[in-house]
Amino acid sequence: MLRKLAYLAYMFQTNLNSALTHPLRKKMQYLVLLFILIVCMSGCANEDYFQEDALVTETELEGKAPAGPDSVWVIPGRHYDRSGFHRFFWGDHNREIWATPVKLPVFKLDSIKGGLQVVDKGGGFQTTSFELQDSAGRLWAFRSVDKDPVEVVPPFWRRTFVANVLRDQMSSANPYGALVVPVLAEAVGVHHSHPEMYYVPRQDTSFGEYAPDVQGTVFMLEEKYKKPPDITADFPKAEDFVGTEKALRLRFESNTHHFAQIEFARARLLDLLVGDWDRHKGQWEWAVQKKGVETYYVPIPKDRDQVFLEMGGGLIPAIVTSKLLVRKFHSFDDDFSDVKAYMINAAFMDERLLNELSLQEWQHIAKDMQAALTDEVIEKAVRQLPVPIYSLTGESLQHNLKSRRDLLLQAANSMYSILAKEVTVPGSDDKEHFIISRLDNSRTEVTVRRPASNRIPPKQLYHRIFYRKETDQITLRGLADDDIFIVKGNVNNAIPLKIYGGLGEDIIADSSSVAGLKKKTRIYDTERGNEIYFGSEAQDRTTRDVRVHAYDREGN
Repeated sequence: MLRKLAYLAYMFQTNLNSALTHPLRKKMQYLVLLFILIVCMSGCANEDYFQEDALVTETELEGKAPAGPDSVWVIPGRHYDRSGFHRFFWGDHNREIWATPVKLPVFKLDSIKGGLQVVDKGGGFQTTSFELQDSAGRLWAFRSVDKDPVEVVPPFWRRTFVANVLRDQMSSANPYGALVVPVLAEAVGVHHSHPEMYYVPRQDTSFGEYAPDVQGTVFMLEEKYKKPPDITADFPKAEDFVGTEKALRLRFESNTHHFAQIEFARARLLDLLVGDWDRHKGQWEWAVQKKGVETYYVPIPKDRDQVFLEMGGGLIPAIVTSKLLVRKFHSFDDDFSDVKAYMINAAFMDERLLNELSLQEWQHIAKDMQAALTDEVIEKAVRQLPVPIYSLTGESLQHNLKSRRDLLLQAANSMYSILAKEVTVPGSDDKEHFIISRLDNSRTEVTVRRPASNRIPPKQLYHRIFYRKETDQITLRGLADDDIFIVKGNVNNAIPLKIYGGLGEDIIADSSSVAGLKKKTRIYDTERGNEIYFGSEAQDRTTRDVRVHAYDREGN
């Protein structure tokens, strides 16, 4: 039966490309795949899927030299070492890396970093994590390297083969990838933590009631940036740290709070370089910097669990990770064949924090990073891998990073083009003046200013010139308070514009003119309490429904 199944799968894989051009054959082959999946999923979940102890056995040690008094040889994920038949369907991934013995220091809670204590147990649905604190009050994150994703699926599926499939696909991650990032980040001027890997002995009881969650497991320890005691020499201008939700809330409440967009763009290009696709809002902390009445939030990327992902080589992952299905699971290789894949999880953040930068600014950042990422820097970064892992993947990883560095300018151009298609420019809960000038048939200028009030001086908050060949839609949102929107310029063609006045008594005036029958401005607000001058170019989209003011500020 297994031979027949393997033969069917082989025929499916070898004929896949030609099948895509023949609708009937394509349907037949998907039916074959469905049959294979049904057979595979008829089993039950393996309750003992994960290894009990990462410590190597005498047989696995294979004559290796003793690790030393404070270190041991471990295998982080021997449960990912599967047969050739299994790999044919589900991929090689990074299985060899997970199943290779490496030497790691033993974690000792009472002595590491001068002694640590458990403050809290956290983690999402997949990772076991703890918040630790040292004697100086600094916080540390202690996270398991391996993950169990079974909690993200409905209870029924947790008892089926689906649980094992999801667990098995964790082998696509590179457990040591985070060790490579700090050297690269330092070179390009992106804030970073300093991750270290440890083994917690099977007999360790220092975590008290949580001891069973850590015993015999490999963990990663890195700094947390949460409050003033966490400030180090790496943050000479920081006064505090905040999480993403608080930073977003403060940014939209007051126009004296700003995200550092150039620094965020630099961090996002570093994400592309290392293939980190999982950059949702929970993957960032922010250093708080004050400049007079202004507050700026500078990005600190964290949780580098998904760098150097390897999803290729298997029949089913090759189909599932296509652009038509789950394209964000994009394997790390020597080019940027799908920049969009790396932007899917970060869409909410990118759209709000990268809406001002011009193409020239993106290109300048990319060129600056290329110059900083010398061959020597990349080689030093990859040398941070454990020696056995470097022997396995060091040369190919260096090659891929150097190739991606050389292509970083093209990647920046692609990222800019994707973000430039539709741009939203939000104000805040304070007063703002939005000035939109249709300069000519190709260009539209958007400027947002803060008027002086009390002891707050006036300030230009936003300025960008949009190009019709790049941008299909510009949306302006006033949020709250009494805002002013002025649209002007007489042209033959223009980028369509949407204006949402938001809460407050707004003044919206469109004196522009665009040739043709189709109006290029749409105004959305409530029917009462505002002064609106539609002119000849604006469509009246006012309503009695206050939901017209809704805007997603937090991405929940």
